[in-house]
Amino acid sequence: MTGPGSEEPYGGPPETRRPAPYPWQPHPWQPSVWQPPVWAPPPLPPGMRWAPPPGTPPHDVPQPFLLAMRSRDWAWWRPAVGLLLFAVVYAVAVVVSLLFGVVGLLAKGTRGDVDVSDPGILLLTNVATIVAIPVVWMVWAVAHGMRIGWSSSVLARLRWRMLPTFTGLALVALGPVICLALLPVLLDADVVEPVAGLGWFLAVVLLTTPLQSAAEEYLFRGYLSQAVAGWIRAPAAGALVAALVTATVFSLLHLPPDLPTFVTRFAVGLAASAVVWLTGGLEAAIVLHAVNNVLVLGLFGVLGGGGPTEAATEAASWTEVALMTVALSAYALLVARARTTLRPEMRTAALDLRTRRPWGGATPARSVG
Repeated sequence: MTGPGSEEPYGGPPETRRPAPYPWQPHPWQPSVWQPPVWAPPPLPPGMRWAPPPGTPPHDVPQPFLLAMRSRDWAWWRPAVGLLLFAVVYAVAVVVSLLFGVVGLLAKGTRGDVDVSDPGILLLTNVATIVAIPVVWMVWAVAHGMRIGWSSSVLARLRWRMLPTFTGLALVALGPVICLALLPVLLDADVVEPVAGLGWFLAVVLLTTPLQSAAEEYLFRGYLSQAVAGWIRAPAAGALVAALVTATVFSLLHLPPDLPTFVTRFAVGLAASAVVWLTGGLEAAIVLHAVNNVLVLGLFGVLGGGGPTEAATEAASWTEVALMTVALSAYALLVARARTTLRPEMRTAALDLRTRRPWGGATPARSVG
């Protein structure tokens, strides 16, 4: 029993206090708008830094394919280092592949002039180009610290589901024009004769030429275009300049013998850049390049006409330039119309880590030592 004036210690739950009002502050770009303060992570011990969890998108805002290189770790020097690294590593890879190929051809007894109508020579030249694919992937990983799939599309992978549709569109657009360009060969009965070893030749064309075409697209549209667009940053201007630069370099590296041939290959480069911009990835450009090369090489292998080597160095006519321009334009238009059914992804996934708050979860620390 307790009487008046007696004191008994309180044994209930601890006392609580009303929390202090949340310290809202003006928005940095809109002073009239108030917002909760931006959460800042606590200081870390020396040699540690905050990093996003594995699987976090590398972009704070969605980016088009040509700006996928501009991740949150972007720096202007990364593409320069990447191009230099590619040049060095690819040169070594080509020398090694050519050495192995030449040794194999000598053991086989191949002699004489270099002629890609020979299956062994064609295989050697294709392999020397195909090695560019792993080199481009290596550059993305080493110079940019990003997944190799960012060289393929905005999903950081090749979208295989689109390849059959683009292949059909490329055959419809390019097939008639290429056959029409070979009409003089068909009319000359003296040269309509298959190349020697036609079976092996066609096997090499079908199995390695698509990869050779893909390698050129990974280099020109999967890396060089992104490097140029990343330096310019403005999406429209970057896409235009990247298309012009890569089409020019693409044509010059194919050693065109005359102006019409240069213009034809320049148009191929522009068309490839256009369908990359239309679809958010390399798939349509790879198919365009591969279908063109396979048709040309395959038909010359069957018809003869001096073989692919002579065809590659023969001067083109302005009529062929006009026909090819029409075919490339038709392919780009067909790809643009196909977007309504294919629904290609056009922007990268993103997660803005610049305004993280406590209830959104903190990023873990990792050692940088």
